[in-house]
Amino acid sequence: MSRLSQAKVPEHVAIIMDGNGRWAQGQGKARVYGHQSGAQRVRDVVEAAGKAGVKVLTLYAFSEENWRRPVDEVNALFSLLVSYLKQEIDQLHENKVRLRSIGFTDKLPDDCQEWLKLVEAKTRDNDGLQLVLALSYSGRSDLVRAMQKIAAAVQEGRLQPDAIGEQVISENLSTQGLPEPDLLIRTSGEQRLSNFLLWEMAYTEFYFTKVHWPEFSREHLTEALREYADRDRRFGAVRMDKPVC
Repeated sequence: MSRLSQAKVPEHVAIIMDGNGRWAQGQGKARVYGHQSGAQRVRDVVEAAGKAGVKVLTLYAFSEENWRRPVDEVNALFSLLVSYLKQEIDQLHENKVRLRSIGFTDKLPDDCQEWLKLVEAKTRDNDGLQLVLALSYSGRSDLVRAMQKIAAAVQEGRLQPDAIGEQVISENLSTQGLPEPDLLIRTSGEQRLSNFLLWEMAYTEFYFTKVHWPEFSREHLTEALREYADRDRRFGAVRMDKPVC
């Protein structure tokens, strides 16, 4: 990343870590093996993102829709999450990474909730990379919950309807206080949002790769960041230093 200007590094990168199961099945192995291999990639990507200068890294770890998967697979995923938190808590703290979770985490198994709270508490004052895990997360459900909170505030007289704007909505989402994603990376060749950060990604740059998550390396992350750096983000405006067609 030394050749990439710090001014060109996205502040917030979001990743849909897709393809674990298909990668494993392609090798004639159980889907759980793919999730195990994918979990090992998280450490590399977290370290690489921090060294590159990324400030926030949000990983789509488990969606609300994922609850529909076989019970054995869901249990294995949460077992991997607890193992990751146990193994990485000291390393995250040493590297000044701050962990944060978003989503309906009260639905997670008790041990997952306990370890999340423990790691979040230990790393709360760290000023390095913010690692955000989206767990039991749904963009639509998050928006519904935000609307309910805003409606309650109006009903109780704490908020006037004409005061509701984009900032008020953002402040009531689970991503409150986080910058909007500059770059979304999705692995395994799929090209959709899958109900991820729907409000927050209004102006996010998308990067899709056919590489499955268990094979997504530091080099693949660097390639995505370099492509982002080459893009011209105008946010609806016109670059006045270039001719207008």
